[in-house]
Amino acid sequence: MALPHRVRFNYEDFLLFPKDGKRHEIIDGDHFMTPAPNTKHQRVSGRLFTALTYFLKARKSGEAFAAPYDVVLSEEDIVEPDLLFVSAARSAIITEKNIQGPPDLVIEILSAGTRKTDEIIKRKLYERYGVREYWIVDPELETVKIYRLSDEGYIRPTELAREANETLSTPLLPEFQVPLDELFG
Repeated sequence: MALPHRVRFNYEDFLLFPKDGKRHEIIDGDHFMTPAPNTKHQRVSGRLFTALTYFLKARKSGEAFAAPYDVVLSEEDIVEPDLLFVSAARSAIITEKNIQGPPDLVIEILSAGTRKTDEIIKRKLYERYGVREYWIVDPELETVKIYRLSDEGYIRPTELAREANETLSTPLLPEFQVPLDELFG
């Protein structure tokens, strides 16, 4: 008995997905779909995006983008991170339609239905394509995990917590700081 043929999606298929308020992504040719995020998610996303854009505008060190915005890593790997940063030095990957290649920083904000995808599947994907930093923001636990790329891949994540009065920062953007109390407040 022959095994059923596996359907592999690509960027052309991605362009045909409905504009239905859900997030559609393709990872390793598989279609992933998640519902629109909740209010807490959107508040955290807005605060972080605002902090990034004000910081970047003052320093002209790159651009930040918010979902929905396509990141094309390959024909079979198209994602829509919640937030991303592309440094000025790598601005050539920004096109009129999308990002063509790995951003310097990708930020995913967890929702009930995205935890496994964000923490395992996307982490491995971003590591494979060389995303320099990957942040996983958890609005429910009020924590942030920061994965930084080394020659061996992502190193053990730095974990920050609101209850510990910690501040989010990154060597990618010297002087950028967001107290977690403000981010989750």
